[in-house]
Amino acid sequence: MIIQHLEVKNYRNLQYGVIIPQNGINIIYGKNAQGKTNLLEAVWLFTGGRSFRGAKDSDLILHGENRAEINLDFFSGERGQTAQIFIESGRRNAVLNGVAQKSASGLIGKFFSVVFSPEHIALVREGPSLRRDFMDAALCQIRPGYAALLSRYNHTLVQRNTLLKDIPRHAELMDTLEIWDEKLAAYGETVVRGRMEYIESIREPVKEIYAGISNHEEAIDLNYQKSADDLKQALKAARREDVAAGHTSVGPHRDDIDITIDRRSARAFGSQGQKRSAVLALKLAEAELLFRRTGERPVILLDDVMSELDSGRQDYLLNHLNSCQVFITCCEPGAVKQLREGALFEMDGGTLIKK
Repeated sequence: MIIQHLEVKNYRNLQYGVIIPQNGINIIYGKNAQGKTNLLEAVWLFTGGRSFRGAKDSDLILHGENRAEINLDFFSGERGQTAQIFIESGRRNAVLNGVAQKSASGLIGKFFSVVFSPEHIALVREGPSLRRDFMDAALCQIRPGYAALLSRYNHTLVQRNTLLKDIPRHAELMDTLEIWDEKLAAYGETVVRGRMEYIESIREPVKEIYAGISNHEEAIDLNYQKSADDLKQALKAARREDVAAGHTSVGPHRDDIDITIDRRSARAFGSQGQKRSAVLALKLAEAELLFRRTGERPVILLDDVMSELDSGRQDYLLNHLNSCQVFITCCEPGAVKQLREGALFEMDGGTLIKK
């Protein structure tokens, strides 16, 4: 997977910009708030997912403008391809190789990327919703149909929760819960199987990569934690409690990943450095699995991560990225001490300058 040409118009603070990157490592440097992260975010949108910063589509348009546009030329599947994203009226639309997609999610499985940003340390530090999002975003890239499955599960969950809130005022609706429980259990169990298989697939790569990052001084492990072993039975058993609470208490929307370092909870006991290294290992393992499943090396996006790593960890990380096209943002190009060659770009006030 190689980006050959990227053009952005009225995207966040990027009024207009073009980047023609090299196939290897590309460094984008500049002071804070100049637009470096915005450029990486624009690339990420071509995976078909939401902003990795959690932004609404309406927030992605340059202030005072009505429409943003991103154009991408990339090499994938042994051929050159083109894609466009248009953001207007609070929503994204996409075109792939001249064919309009029903939605931006139509790009899922066509362009592959893995992103690291300082916010991703929350994968380990914060609550389980971010770890669920990590699994779901990764599965959407490698499994056709997973995004639609997840959407059906979430839609059914909303319907069940609405019913739970209505039952106290309309007791006769209690009998209809059986129908929603069957649908939710069917979708939910498929979601859980996919997630468990994914965690099992990346478990050994994560262990190996983390060992390398920590110079083999620490050991990491991952385990998927289900909120219920038999979802249909668990939903039935929890009905009265769910009605009282007004929401569904069991299912994949309540599951988690248990991440341990030397057999202790990384979230509760891990240092900042250990948490950062754990996220890097998860992301590198995600990239490796994408390659194994698709035959494509994903584009790697590193947002202000390298400067916070010591030279040994930088060297290890870069050695594991040399087969991919990589975009690295930093305040000063010297922050990437171990990099001997690569294209250099400066971002200043939303304007990109090739150095």
